[in-house]
Amino acid sequence: MTGLIGKKIGMTQIFEPSGVVIPVTVIELGPNQITNLRTDEKNGYTAICLGFGEKREKLIPKPVLGQYKKAGVTAPRVEKEFRDMELEEKKVGDILKCDLFTIGDKVTVDGVSKGRGFSGVIKRHGFARPKMTHGTHEFFRHGGSIGAHTDPGRVWKGKRMAGQYGCASIRVKNLKIVRVDVDANLIMVRGAVPGPNNGIVFVSK
Repeated sequence: MTGLIGKKIGMTQIFEPSGVVIPVTVIELGPNQITNLRTDEKNGYTAICLGFGEKREKLIPKPVLGQYKKAGVTAPRVEKEFRDMELEEKKVGDILKCDLFTIGDKVTVDGVSKGRGFSGVIKRHGFARPKMTHGTHEFFRHGGSIGAHTDPGRVWKGKRMAGQYGCASIRVKNLKIVRVDVDANLIMVRGAVPGPNNGIVFVSK
């Protein structure tokens, strides 16, 4: 699985020669530095550890910082393993850029959705609001009844109620790449990807 770590820049739109408007998300994809290599002989599986961005040394535990210095790589802000990537002619310290992807590729994007805090059932689950008249009192956005009185005599697990909304891992599949700018380390994918602007995303194909 070929993948890279990137940062969501934001959404815009582009025009096809026919005049059709395409909504796209701009992602700063890379550059990623190879921080470690996993092999079958040593680890039992093959994978490439990639790092994105830089992190201040004072924020890194000394044993971990020592590992990065021993490998001769910069301590990354974000690090992730991508399994089953081709290891041939790759070594620790190499830089990977968005030229691994081409226009027309279908990719999967993983990210963390926007956190919306403690939300009610209308915002969180799309419940309908009751009528504002005919006996309805001061509660208009509550969840209503949550269970039967005698059977089962309790609230079912998973009942849709108010609570924490957002800030969850989201995966969007089959997004098509419509632009690749290797010099600026930017790609454009058709449609939306999870997370806020400047949020970290993982792109794989």
